[in-house]
Amino acid sequence: MVRILVTGSNGFLGHRLVASLRLRTDVELIATSLGPDRRSDTEGYLYVPMDVTSEQAVQEVCSRYRPDAIIHTAAITQVDQAEQQPAYCRCLNVGAVAHLVGACARYGIHLLQLSTDFVFDGLSGPYAESDPVSPISVYGWSKAAAEKLLSDSEISWAVVRTILVYGQEVPGGRSNIVQWATKVLQSGNPVQVVNDQYRMPTFVEYLAQACIEIALRKERGIFHISGEEEVSIFELVGHVAQHLGLSMEMVQSVNSSDLAGAELRPPRTGFILGKAKSRIHYEPVSLETGLTKVLGPAIQ
Repeated sequence: MVRILVTGSNGFLGHRLVASLRLRTDVELIATSLGPDRRSDTEGYLYVPMDVTSEQAVQEVCSRYRPDAIIHTAAITQVDQAEQQPAYCRCLNVGAVAHLVGACARYGIHLLQLSTDFVFDGLSGPYAESDPVSPISVYGWSKAAAEKLLSDSEISWAVVRTILVYGQEVPGGRSNIVQWATKVLQSGNPVQVVNDQYRMPTFVEYLAQACIEIALRKERGIFHISGEEEVSIFELVGHVAQHLGLSMEMVQSVNSSDLAGAELRPPRTGFILGKAKSRIHYEPVSLETGLTKVLGPAIQ
């Protein structure tokens, strides 16, 4: 049995990790998050409240349960929130990682840290794991700083960078791009969507499985995990509309310069996935297949 601790288990990716890990007979799962567990079905794992910004709390939980690996998903991921609350962003996205690194060093734990394509400036994508980081936002800087904490440490560590994650909505959780697009299209209200920011959307179930594989193998280093199809945000909304048989009439295509905060978001990221494919046999799902899993069969 491998004991895995997941931080941010109430969040989008954390919720998916719990759903997968609790069914495995070779894993003993410790789920942690701030506050009470939001799942109604708590079979197959132990839930322990943990504030990752408290060094004492992190040390106490790691000392008591001694996990073999930690998958750390708890973080601020909203670009605008990070800009508005930079001190809190540093505390949660960098300080908490420092606490985890300390606990992992003390108890010999493998640490997997979730990161983002926003560690790059988006001027020369798609990116390989070895490309130098160049963040242009507080959020991107915080994730790059967290990565450096791991690379400068002597613990066993891995970083999983990902892009624009989508999937089934989590009860009580924040919406993701596909769910947002669905609600906007169904409402019929006018909306502006950028046509010059390009991403490779990532299906959350495949991201979760990649994280689990890396944690179980205790793979080291940086891994890029995303989809393979590059689309603009406007094109992605168009894919959702086509899948659901909805009109794009009220969706206005605009340049990033027309919207506030454009300078905080890289224009074109995307990942080269060769390392993940060869090391953990990662094969991303197509965007159409991912949308079918989230929204049901396409309406003809």
